[in-house]
Amino acid sequence: MPKTPHPDVLVGLDKPDDAGVIRLADDLALIQTVDYFTPIVDDPFDYGAIAAANSLSDVYSMGGVPISVLNIVGFPRSELDLSVLTDMLRGGQEVIAESGAALVGGHSVKSPELFYGLSVSGKIHPDKIVTNSGAQPEDVLILTKPLGTGVLTTALKKGKLSNARLQAVTEQMRRLNRNAAEAMVACGANACTDVTGFGFAGHLFEMAHNSGVDAYVYVESVPLIDGALDHAKDGDKPGGLGSNRSYLASRTSISEHCDADRVDLLFDPQTSGGLLISVPKANSEELRERLEDAGETSAVVGEIRPGDGIVQILP
Repeated sequence: MPKTPHPDVLVGLDKPDDAGVIRLADDLALIQTVDYFTPIVDDPFDYGAIAAANSLSDVYSMGGVPISVLNIVGFPRSELDLSVLTDMLRGGQEVIAESGAALVGGHSVKSPELFYGLSVSGKIHPDKIVTNSGAQPEDVLILTKPLGTGVLTTALKKGKLSNARLQAVTEQMRRLNRNAAEAMVACGANACTDVTGFGFAGHLFEMAHNSGVDAYVYVESVPLIDGALDHAKDGDKPGGLGSNRSYLASRTSISEHCDADRVDLLFDPQTSGGLLISVPKANSEELRERLEDAGETSAVVGEIRPGDGIVQILP
């Protein structure tokens, strides 16, 4: 597509990022993003909540604050009762209210398949935008949510996921990244991305490539949702995992000493995943303490070194 430069676009199409940012005034910029997907859990209320949290995440990954949202809905009216639509929108509205954003409208279409998501607008100071292109050598990489949502929801589709594990993964996916965003902004993060459909390795590659550095990941240090490794070993891997791994084959270097199933989970497409934060080493402990105080999980999963934009995966 031809590029259309604009003097007020601060984050646009030049480098792939989680959201676009346009300057409105010297001290105010608008963050814009849109996301939606088909159901990954059976309960419509939970599905709506997860989809809303996933859509809001892009604003948080930029260090911003969501201010307003629009619902986006595709609904198979001839196939599903309207109560499904009601419950789905109620789930989304609960998470939107938790974020503090205002639901101001939306658009629905008749569709052969159900889908739901949000168009989100957020605000940020132009000088405080956190992109995925600012990672610096000697930064520490911190991940705020464990991986495995793609594998576990695939197991759910196969009827193999226990109720306890379904509840755990649902609670994680509907949890906002707001606390994590506030903590990483306070600690002076150099770069950030949320981990979603391209998987941990895919989003980390974008960060490394855009920043002109190499990212070193220690696979044994990457946290996994309880049961994710078991289901991966049992073959419950989504098609997107293979697509991600194929696309990134020339963009990653994987040590032969790594556990193959753990490596696969680095490519697992995530829904409403955590923030992957590149922060100066001197600030990393403060960031982890702030995350812990806010009730968020976190793990040091790697580091940034000089390089040419490759993800190095080590034991």
